[in-house]
Amino acid sequence: MALLGQYAMNGAMLGMMYALVAVGFTLFFGVLDVIQFSHGDVVAAGAFAGLLAYAALSFFGVHAPGVLLLAVILAAALATIVVGVLVARFLVLPIKGAPQLNVLLVTLMMGTVVRECIRLFFPNGSQPQRFPALLPSSGWNLGAFYLRFDNVILLTCGGLLIAATHLLITRTRLGLAIRAVAQDEETARTMGIDFKRVVLVTFALGSVLAAFAGVMDGLYYNEVFFGMGLLLGVIGFAAAILGGLGNLYGAIVGGFLFAALQTVGAVALPFASAYKDVFAFGVVIVLMAVRPTGLIGERVSERV
Repeated sequence: MALLGQYAMNGAMLGMMYALVAVGFTLFFGVLDVIQFSHGDVVAAGAFAGLLAYAALSFFGVHAPGVLLLAVILAAALATIVVGVLVARFLVLPIKGAPQLNVLLVTLMMGTVVRECIRLFFPNGSQPQRFPALLPSSGWNLGAFYLRFDNVILLTCGGLLIAATHLLITRTRLGLAIRAVAQDEETARTMGIDFKRVVLVTFALGSVLAAFAGVMDGLYYNEVFFGMGLLLGVIGFAAAILGGLGNLYGAIVGGFLFAALQTVGAVALPFASAYKDVFAFGVVIVLMAVRPTGLIGERVSERV
């Protein structure tokens, strides 16, 4: 039971990270009908920006875990907002009317640029970097299962962030503008909605989710790597497709389902660490062949 509990917690942590990344893909597609393939590398940029803020504060003698954690999160959020907004303003918007393949290729190359900048300009960036443990590692003994405080805190914060995104989209004027643009761009422009502003805000919002996913990954594994966004981006995109690209709830379901498949693969398959990703992607391929629109099919009039 203790082992099953640990696997369940690992699956929940992975699912939250994947869901945060997948929601970003869904927001971008819902507003602009584009696939922002540099999104995974924005996750890595957020993690390394947070690590840089930690190193700077430590150098100046700041050692309070709460202050350092807040600085890490804020630095990650600000860095990813800047990257996300710049990508939207100078790459995605200018080629919005181009074929989808062009947009995909440009954002894919932008992801390579972000990844290589981390590798080249971060001190010793080509090597895995130790990420500080800024959350309490103590916890509760639930029988033979040990539930750590840091896992609970990360899951709770991730859930609150997704809930806040849902409330922003469904309960605010800004969310109404985002939904209007997603439903009918031309009509939204006619009604006086600032299309460019909505797009930039949406990319900023998706990038903040990516920032928290990057910090969450670093805090959970205590290590970050310049190429970490590659797999996270592919899995986040697969989760968004699995749930139904353009559907906010589908992205969340897809993220947790993909993590569940990895966990099942790790438990049930021999040489689990080698085959769990193969198993998860294989099942996703079968599911997409059976249901190409995703588990929660996108409704064109309500894509976010």
